[in-house]
Amino acid sequence: MNPIKIISIAVLILSLFSACSKDDYQLSSNAVDPFVRFNVLVSSNNVPLQYPAVNSALVPVSSYKNTSVKTLKIPVTLTSPTLKKPVFVTYSITGTGDSDSFSVKPLDQISFLGNQLTDTIFLSFDKRWNTKQKITLKLEESSDPAITLGNLNTVAPNNSFEVNLDEVKTTYTFPINRFEIKGEVGEEIVFKVDFPNGFIPSEINDNTMFEFLNGFNYSLTHDDFGENRNSVTYRLKLLEKINNDDVFYQTNIALVNSNAYSTTGNSVLQIVKPIKSLRDITANTARNFYDLSSPFYLTYGENWFDRSGVCAWQTFNAFTFPVAVPAGSENAILYSDKGTPSTADDVYHHAFKIGFNVSTGTNTTNSFGLKRWFSNESISALNSPGFNISSALEFFPENGNSKTKGAVLVIPQYITIAGTNGKSYSIGISGGGTYREISAGLFEISFELKASNTALFGGTVSSQYKIFNNRIYPKPAPITQSCLKEISL
Repeated sequence: MNPIKIISIAVLILSLFSACSKDDYQLSSNAVDPFVRFNVLVSSNNVPLQYPAVNSALVPVSSYKNTSVKTLKIPVTLTSPTLKKPVFVTYSITGTGDSDSFSVKPLDQISFLGNQLTDTIFLSFDKRWNTKQKITLKLEESSDPAITLGNLNTVAPNNSFEVNLDEVKTTYTFPINRFEIKGEVGEEIVFKVDFPNGFIPSEINDNTMFEFLNGFNYSLTHDDFGENRNSVTYRLKLLEKINNDDVFYQTNIALVNSNAYSTTGNSVLQIVKPIKSLRDITANTARNFYDLSSPFYLTYGENWFDRSGVCAWQTFNAFTFPVAVPAGSENAILYSDKGTPSTADDVYHHAFKIGFNVSTGTNTTNSFGLKRWFSNESISALNSPGFNISSALEFFPENGNSKTKGAVLVIPQYITIAGTNGKSYSIGISGGGTYREISAGLFEISFELKASNTALFGGTVSSQYKIFNNRIYPKPAPITQSCLKEISL
């Protein structure tokens, strides 16, 4: 073994212990010498941890590159035994840009009391910055002179914190792309517009954010912003009665790409009153196509699609779930009373609708095998929420009560799918067909899916499908229809 290396390592270890012997990144409440410092922890993807979340693998940072207009939460932590009296620490804030573009709460001073040893400074942005700027916060004075400002070392004191305002890109999206209404005057639906990177309140203008295609009369208002910078809550109230059961009513609200905000994910919201069809909920057709005892339950499909230049049935599968609805909704059927006498926690499902989704996480399932339709597709639910179609198919039993056969509808809606290159497409889908029990417990759904987008398809295209509720099923015979080819996004 090389003795020179041993000496070098020993010197290095000794120097590290000398520099950080009093450093306390574990926030021990048994510290002999109390100290206060900025305690901003940042994950590897540049996202600050929100107090009281902790991560022992991270150490506080002294600066942060901010690319969001959301309120930035800056925790300040006092490492000390339980306090017998309140402690107040003043801080200063300076900036290289427009001081009116941001505000802070609490102003100038933070406080600690008893076991509450962390306080938070909220840095909010009231204007959009056009050039890179720097905001510096610095701890100035403690009401208890025994408390040191900053860590007990000179390597990383954390007695000041620097926020570097970098280039920011603000986007918005609809977290839900479709609502159904009953058609009663005064009926209200509540929906949100999400802003993943925050928003500036003065920039929110319904006339520039939205394009409308209205099929009925309504009013549209939004709730007060409050301190929230993650989403805006809107309320749509129906101003007329639309009760003709034989007519399909629809209003579309679309987000508009602008210089301030670009669309991501779902960009079109549908509010519809579907044609009413009398059905016996005890038929409960949807129940044949899901099993909630398994979060990974799949239905299995075949899509007539191009395979190396030849039309052929190509297999796919997708996680399949019921469509949850409120109690009292049309065609709602009780799934579980949670074993309690209270009805407040009862769970209801739509007796005739199913959807495709993932049980947890931010990825996507393969609704209608659409991932085969495209190459270069993003499978993130944020970018391509259209791969998860939570309300996809609706069943109409023969005579309203058949438990073995009937018609099926591809629920008309707009889905969004994006490429890994950032290009995003809103695709209108619709279609229909039939379903039937082909052997004991085995159901087959046969239908045509129509998809509309001028940029991708030059208009509207269609494709043939079969979906089964079991992985063992008879292979469909070839058909004579033409088929679609993969498209690069």
